[in-house]
Amino acid sequence: MSFYQAFKMAWESILGNKMRTFLTMLGMIIGVASVIALVSLMQGMISFSKEQYKDMGSDQLTVTLTAKSDKKPMKEEEMYEFVEDNTELYNQITPQITSTLLLRRGDHKLENRTVTGVNESYLDIAKLKLDEGRFLTYGDMETRKKVCVIGSYTNQKLFPDVDPIGQNIRVGNDTFEVIGVLKEKADSTEGSSDDCIYVPYATLAKVSFQGRIMTYVITGKDDNRMKEAKKVLEQFLYDRYHTDEAYSVFSLTELLDMMDQMTGMMQNILVGIAGISLLVAGIGIMNIMLVSVTERTKEIGIRKSLGARRRDIMRQFVLEAGMVSTIGGILGIILGGTATTMLGNMINLKASPSIGAIILASGVSAGIGIIFGYLPANKAAKLNPIDALRNE
Repeated sequence: MSFYQAFKMAWESILGNKMRTFLTMLGMIIGVASVIALVSLMQGMISFSKEQYKDMGSDQLTVTLTAKSDKKPMKEEEMYEFVEDNTELYNQITPQITSTLLLRRGDHKLENRTVTGVNESYLDIAKLKLDEGRFLTYGDMETRKKVCVIGSYTNQKLFPDVDPIGQNIRVGNDTFEVIGVLKEKADSTEGSSDDCIYVPYATLAKVSFQGRIMTYVITGKDDNRMKEAKKVLEQFLYDRYHTDEAYSVFSLTELLDMMDQMTGMMQNILVGIAGISLLVAGIGIMNIMLVSVTERTKEIGIRKSLGARRRDIMRQFVLEAGMVSTIGGILGIILGGTATTMLGNMINLKASPSIGAIILASGVSAGIGIIFGYLPANKAAKLNPIDALRNE
């Protein structure tokens, strides 16, 4: 018997028992759809998280000096010189200092706002963009000028009815001139990156009575060399203080690596959970095929008595099981792809069906059909023609 004849007979058998075939496929459909939806949504969430971290600055190293460094205070010039001596690894540097102060303009005020002191390089380091005005300059640092750049949320709250450029606001007990407004990054909501105010670090250190700069942000030249850049920086600090308790160096790249490992484990666990449903679906196919063999015992006996060989019977039943699981897999792919898109839209996540998940799910579904279809097919092929013909 040719492959075409076996395929035709298997197809006729499937069409002859539509409801039973559909119920058999149902487990496969749900399993495949689950694998595709879970993997695709997880990959979409991973991509979203990585984009968020990159916006925060995956090329940044944050140096924090601790109380142990008080015996040998670090000067800003030393950190600047270190970066200039290692331009193959580092790009820019800014001292960073923060203070929580009241912002006020007339009757408009914002309480307990974080005021951040930085230098002129921070605009590029933090990947900020100006909406109007200018950013801080080197001259502002040198003269400790009382000027500031505000975010869009701060602008809306303090200047709802007037152009802020050139206007004065009270920052704590001091008066600062607004020289620039940043473009919106986070829908201008309270507590977001738009709720900000930047001033010259030297000025903030003076007005807040913070004599020492304890934090520096340094950007790497190459994202692929961030581990090396961190190692060189740590060695410089260790040579400077002779103890690793005087400082800490934080790299967002390391956090991204840890996140990749964790999400990879979570993804494997989700695939394993969804795979259980595929296993159950395979067992269901095997059970139904065993029932089919029992129901068609007489038909098998007639075919064998007419010359059908063992491999012909085997081919027909294996092919039938494979077709059931493959069709179920295809329907599962369609359902999984649709579910991924719909769920992604519901939670505002850019998620599309994963090609890898589709290939995995379709391959597994076809394989399960063949594997679990082998036992019933083998049973059918071993039937004695005379015993089969006697069956009622």
